[in-house]
Amino acid sequence: MTPTASFAWTAATTMEKPHAPATERNREPILTVLRRHFADRHHVLEIGSGTGQHAVHFAAALPHLIWQTSDRPQYLPGIRLWLNEARLPNTPEPLALDVNAPPALPAHYDAVFSANTLHIMSWPEVERLFALLPALMTSDALFCCYGPFNYGGRFSSASNAQFDAALKQDDPRRGIRDIEAVDALAHNAGLALIEDAEMPANNRCITWRRVADA
Repeated sequence: MTPTASFAWTAATTMEKPHAPATERNREPILTVLRRHFADRHHVLEIGSGTGQHAVHFAAALPHLIWQTSDRPQYLPGIRLWLNEARLPNTPEPLALDVNAPPALPAHYDAVFSANTLHIMSWPEVERLFALLPALMTSDALFCCYGPFNYGGRFSSASNAQFDAALKQDDPRRGIRDIEAVDALAHNAGLALIEDAEMPANNRCITWRRVADA
């Protein structure tokens, strides 16, 4: 994967599992959206799994899903710590996935999920992510993406503007993305917007459905 929300990791427990406090705050609102859209799904690919915290929470709450984690190789050991501790039957071994050099994966995922990744990637990496999706997804697959977005070229809050400035100070290639530009990438990948759900802390959970081969 690309750099992810794992930028907020802290070594937290006696097992030295990576820990992102934000996941504990946003997991229930996201789960509400996933229950609505993933009720009839079977095989989910999470892109940019970060710490692995979202994976164990969602896989436990949605046991009908096989929840496949993935991220850049350096993040996989931390994900394994969470998966091994949870010992859930529906969380396979995490996959190494970097959009800059994506592996060949089977197109059998009927859902893809990603949280807090687009603003951490560079814009060319965001473009590569969406270009990669058709090769991973079944014909009617869903893509659900959580994070902050701009609308009409404007920040949705003062806190998001401050967050964007902090991101760019850390790496000028980072930043909150304009939803119109992201939706254009989704359209080019054969995805149609089906829901833009408001989330706490000025975030969104946006869901697209694959409607055509790209």
